Amino acid sequence: MIYDYVIVGGGSAGSVLATRLTEDPDKSVLLLEAGPDYVGIEQLPESVKQGNNPWISAYGPDAHSWNYEAVAREGKTPFIVPRGKVTGGSSAINGQIFFRGVPDDYDEWAEQGNSGWSFQECLPYFRKSETDLDFGGDDFHGSEGPIPVRRYGKDEVIPTAKAFWDACIAMGFPEYLDSNHPDSTGISPRPMNNIDGVRMSTALTYLGLARHRLNLTIRGNILVRKVLFEEKTAVGVEAESDGETFNVYAKEVVLCGGAINTPQTMMLSGIGPSEHLAQLGIDIIHEAQGVGENLRDHPSIFMPFLANLDAPDAFTPAIQVGMRYTTPGSELHNDMTMAPLLMTSEHRPPRFAVGVDDAAFSGFACALQKALTSGTIKLVSSDPKDYPIINYNYLSDPVDIRKMREAVRLANQIAERPEFENILIERLEPSEDILNSDDLLDEWILNNVTTQHHSSGTCKMGPKSDPAAVVDPKGLVHGVHNLRIVDASIMPDVIRANTNSTTIMMAERIADWMRED
Repeated sequence: MIYDYVIVGGGSAGSVLATRLTEDPDKSVLLLEAGPDYVGIEQLPESVKQGNNPWISAYGPDAHSWNYEAVAREGKTPFIVPRGKVTGGSSAINGQIFFRGVPDDYDEWAEQGNSGWSFQECLPYFRKSETDLDFGGDDFHGSEGPIPVRRYGKDEVIPTAKAFWDACIAMGFPEYLDSNHPDSTGISPRPMNNIDGVRMSTALTYLGLARHRLNLTIRGNILVRKVLFEEKTAVGVEAESDGETFNVYAKEVVLCGGAINTPQTMMLSGIGPSEHLAQLGIDIIHEAQGVGENLRDHPSIFMPFLANLDAPDAFTPAIQVGMRYTTPGSELHNDMTMAPLLMTSEHRPPRFAVGVDDAAFSGFACALQKALTSGTIKLVSSDPKDYPIINYNYLSDPVDIRKMREAVRLANQIAERPEFENILIERLEPSEDILNSDDLLDEWILNNVTTQHHSSGTCKMGPKSDPAAVVDPKGLVHGVHNLRIVDASIMPDVIRANTNSTTIMMAERIADWMRED
């Protein structure tokens, strides 16, 4: 059988594409996922179903994660990068912050030659993806989409979140109850696709609409080894299941593996930097210098505190509020975020093992949203089971490290305010000496910076005239035929927010183009 589409990766983008493309009964879709496929909410393991303790979902012993290993910079201690290995992808293990970038993010994409990606052109697809239970049905929010979105009211939030909310207002930051409004800034309750503690992944929502369709076939526990080509035309994929290798054929192959897996698959298939591939004995299909380059993310720092709180339930919401703001003197609007977290958040670095089930610890996370530098992804070998080398190259620009230094000091100022007087007892790190020295604080930051789980940009979209561009604005890979990429890897730069909402929007946008074509 030759399918119309083979989609590689059943995550935030792949599930959306499979659902939308099979709305046409004349189109056949095969969705391949490397992790297991749970057909309904009754079959979901607790680590996938529950959303209030993202630490268990991302790092726990039963986590459905690829568990990639990366470094912040060359020579630094490696850390784990959890990425979803299950139907729903990272939307099935994440923190469920359904947060959009600022309009400038998408307008910049369009200005770089990516027609169709301005904020005004993206907005209908943001609305199409969601049912906003607080603001739905207006110009900026949807009321009929698959993903339900809600926010915690001030009377619902836990003490650390309320203290942070009040402290930010007292310090003069604006309060904006809808952080997905294009004009939003300041302190806000986080929009979340978490309903009554259940993580509303794309597997539960989008695929739940499409599983009954006869033209959709979903297969879990399938590792795609590479894309198959006849000269420069993609004709299918080579896949592995339970130790057996086989070929699957399609009129179009769509890679939706995410910003780490997709460039790995591209290079294994012979599309990438030719010198790098030749060193590994991989036959070159097409020279594409941008594959694996331009690795973008939000460098994140976590400040732990000893807290004066009763122990919460293990499934107390780990994050409820956050602040986005512009670093003083920065030309980049809303270039920083800050949030109070419980130790059950996926943003707590693994080395802080204390307090996982003990509310005597809390913390603040600061994350740079518009870093000036980027990293790389390189292959180790031609074996798809060998994870790639991931180097984020965080904070290598002096402007970036300065902004993070200022953010850490601002977080400390907030922690020392009267609103936290009866909540936070002691800052565990950094010490007072480190905090008061630029050089020592920079060193502490560089030794502790980690991922905010928003990898993107490694197969960036752009016009053919851009030598770093891997795909065109519709996700079609330059230089070959019948191969498309739809996931966070095609973002030219990471957006100034969590990436899941934008990845879903992008899949909605490209699905429309695919149906039109």
